[in-house]
Amino acid sequence: MIPPPDLPAPLPAPRVATLILIRHAPSDDQGRLAGRRDVSAAVDAAAAAALAALAGPVDRIAASPALRCRLTAAALWPGADVDQDARLWEQDFGAWEGAAYAHLPDLGPITADELARTAPPGGESFAALCDRTIPALEDLARRGGRIAVVAHAGTVRAAIARATGSTAGALAFRVAPLSLTVIEAHPAGWAVTCVNRTVA
Repeated sequence: MIPPPDLPAPLPAPRVATLILIRHAPSDDQGRLAGRRDVSAAVDAAAAAALAALAGPVDRIAASPALRCRLTAAALWPGADVDQDARLWEQDFGAWEGAAYAHLPDLGPITADELARTAPPGGESFAALCDRTIPALEDLARRGGRIAVVAHAGTVRAAIARATGSTAGALAFRVAPLSLTVIEAHPAGWAVTCVNRTVA
C-alpha cells in the first residue's frame, strides 16, 4: 500500500478582534478643557456595572494612564488587571489646556479636514492624535479576542477614523462620557458595530 502524501499543515485562522471602547466617566474638569490635564472622574458604580454588563465578557483590558480612565476601568471591572498605554491619552491641547470652554478661541468657518489638522499652540491636532493612537489600537487588535479599551473621546474617534478611513469624518461622531463603541477588527478591514451606546 502506498502511504498518503504528507499534506501541508492548515493555515491558522486569521485573528479577529472586538475592540470595546469606553469613554471615561464624567470628569471633574470644573468646566475647563482637560486633554492632558490629569483630572479625576465621578464614577457612578451602578452605571458602571450596567455598562460592563452591556459590554459583555472581555479577554483583556487596556486603558489610558489618565486618572479618569483608571478610575472608570476599576469601577467597570473591579480587581481586574488593566494594561496602561500612554499612546491612548487624549489629545494634547497645549496652550488651551485648562481654559474655560466659554473662552476657547473661535476657529471660524473651517472645513472638517482643516479642523482635523489644526493644532493648538504647543499641542497636537486630531490628525496627530490618530497617528499616535491608531498603532496602539492595531497592536491590541492583532492579539485577537475581546479587548476593552477605557480611554477618551479622542481615542474613540481615532478608532472610528481607522474603521471608516476618514480622519475628518470621525470628528462628526458624538462620544458621551461612560459610553460604549464597538469595532470589529478583521484582517480584511475594520467595521463599526455601534457608537455612543449608554445605559439609562
